Amino acid sequence: MFHRNAALIVCLALIPAAITLGAPADRSAGPNKAARGMPEVTGQRLSDIRLRDPFILSMPEEGVYYLFGTGWHLPGGPGFMVYRSKDLETFHGPTPAFCRPKGFWADRDYWAPEVHPYKGKYFMFASFKAGKACRGTQILVADAPAGPYRPYSDGPVTPRDWECLDGTLFIDRQNQPWIVFCHEWLQVGDGEMCAMPLRDDLKKASGSPILLFHASEAPWVVEVGVKPRGRVTDGPFLHRTSDGTLLMLWSSGGKRGYATGVARSESGTIRGPWRQESQPLYADDGGHGMIFHKHDGALMLALHQPNKKPDERPRLFRLQEKDGRLVILP
Repeated sequence: MFHRNAALIVCLALIPAAITLGAPADRSAGPNKAARGMPEVTGQRLSDIRLRDPFILSMPEEGVYYLFGTGWHLPGGPGFMVYRSKDLETFHGPTPAFCRPKGFWADRDYWAPEVHPYKGKYFMFASFKAGKACRGTQILVADAPAGPYRPYSDGPVTPRDWECLDGTLFIDRQNQPWIVFCHEWLQVGDGEMCAMPLRDDLKKASGSPILLFHASEAPWVVEVGVKPRGRVTDGPFLHRTSDGTLLMLWSSGGKRGYATGVARSESGTIRGPWRQESQPLYADDGGHGMIFHKHDGALMLALHQPNKKPDERPRLFRLQEKDGRLVILP
């Protein structure tokens, strides 16, 4: 029931996504200084950095935080950059993390990079698209957190005839790696959250995708778009609380703009069933959230807010776990 007609997919990919909530048609945050060939900047605050889909890799053994996200078009073409910080107060960079190599299949929509340490390497999951190819998540690899990253999987690991985005890595209690990703609302109308097992080496899928939930299952989600209209699934991120509860952050359009909600797995496994919190965790036009630990152990939420151009900025919030739920601290 998951496969779609390839001809229909090509047509849908050409429909402009004229929306103001959820996943905009162009996530690019626009050119930053480094993208225009200017020198790196030191002492920047998060409020100085225009960036969407922020992802922070915390490396306490190095005393460094690495900040990735959507927002650069490098002099040689699209790519990803990285900032470094020792205290989450001031940031140095950006420097190139991935530059499009010759012959790389995707020429646009380089979105939502996130980096996961795994078996002695660093794996970047990111969304890409080309004119005659569906959007998909490809896996890149590097020997160090800041890169340089190089293609690892043979093109997207998500289904080639699906419009997919925002793949993230989840390792279950049996050490099985999964990619959790969004089947885009532009193709299916009611956006889907899906999961698919990966081979142990992360090179490719080892099984078929499974449907976890639809966007409409969350009562806080509103329709977006003009023609077509639909409900968005964006930015999944898995988090297991200290009491063993498996939660998923994800984003969509809410009553006050972009919003970040939480789903809970009733089985404690990736297969669910997944139940939605009735209200979003963050509702004030901010989303694509992820969770990390500060070097002192504090739990943190990162997202971008607001969602409108050109004001997007990374935002950080302290989190607390309470009875298997997440609470943003004042």
